[in-house]
Amino acid sequence: MKRIVLAWKKSSLIKRIAIGIALGTVLGLTCPKLSAIGLLGDIFVGGLKGIAPLLVFALVTNALSQHRKGQETNMKTIIILYLLGTFSAALVAVLANYLFPLHITLTASKTKITPPDGIGQVLSNLLLKVVDNPVNALITANYIGILSWAVVFGLAMREASKSSKELLQTMASVTSKVVEWIINLAPFGILGLVFKTISDKGLAVLANYGSLLAVLIAIMLFVALVVNPFIAFVLMRKNPYPLVLRCLKVSGVTAFFTRSSAANIPVNMKLCEELELNKDTYSVSIPLGATINMAGAAITINVLTLAAVNTLGISIDFATALILSIVAAISACGASGVAGGSLLLIPVACSLFGISNDVAMQVVGVGFIIGVIQDSCETALNSSTDALFTAVAEKSVWGKRKKA
Repeated sequence: MKRIVLAWKKSSLIKRIAIGIALGTVLGLTCPKLSAIGLLGDIFVGGLKGIAPLLVFALVTNALSQHRKGQETNMKTIIILYLLGTFSAALVAVLANYLFPLHITLTASKTKITPPDGIGQVLSNLLLKVVDNPVNALITANYIGILSWAVVFGLAMREASKSSKELLQTMASVTSKVVEWIINLAPFGILGLVFKTISDKGLAVLANYGSLLAVLIAIMLFVALVVNPFIAFVLMRKNPYPLVLRCLKVSGVTAFFTRSSAANIPVNMKLCEELELNKDTYSVSIPLGATINMAGAAITINVLTLAAVNTLGISIDFATALILSIVAAISACGASGVAGGSLLLIPVACSLFGISNDVAMQVVGVGFIIGVIQDSCETALNSSTDALFTAVAEKSVWGKRKKA
């Protein structure tokens, strides 16, 4: 037993996760009634989601409080990359629709969630989240509000005494340590998540939506392996694939199973540390990316919206499709950092084509059905891109010129 435990500790987290996936799949197919196994996944994700809001606040506040005037960061470049990446992904989804037009079966949906009325309400909600009560923002995991208050407190703490800053730094370190302990339990949590997915949904439930899933996954892979590397190459002027593949391997794999960009923040923070990036930058850019860098969400919004448009026989010109990409990119920034956050914004995009809210909510219902795979792939793309663009900004030609 001691040898097994020692070998387990020495093996990499990826290998341990692979074992968890294999065991979860086998148990889900052979013993689907052992519901207690699925509880492992709920506890794991619950623990990450519980600590993630506090982690975001502590890290961002500490990073800004320690920042010294004249100290260079690459935040402007990173924000531009986040917005460019999200819009590019939305545009690729539109172009894919012309090559592989999709149709879906629209049936009554039991979903009772109320979506935003339009892009105006999306923007309004974003502004209201910014000024949310800080305590309420932490309790409800309102990451926009958490980020905004963390920035305010962080800037205010610049004038604080050295001992106060040290206390803040200690709090950030302690919170990060707690997260590290939770991350070490990932193999067991993922075992439970895989088991629950297989036992609840089965492998056959996705068969009717195979073509829709195939197109969604293909677009996300194209963005991850072609579009993002191209953007990285333009900025770094060297082969981007070692960095791209490392981000996908370390960040994308865990994000695929946690299905939450916010819950995957600790993994990205550790990856940035291993890449020896500027802590003052990634302490802010990673939590920010989990909130506004939503390429996968933009793809989901566009693909499902255009599938509904095709099904209803609505003609669409490229100019309208371009507007859809802009709306999807803006809406995606308002998607929450939790599983299924992008689906609520599909009615906003559908409203551009005069599709009624009732029909749009049927499309959302389809999204929930394929969410077993779709949301996992979406989160893997979103989260891995957070780390990728943070690294690209620092290693870019622009970043080097700043240092020079």
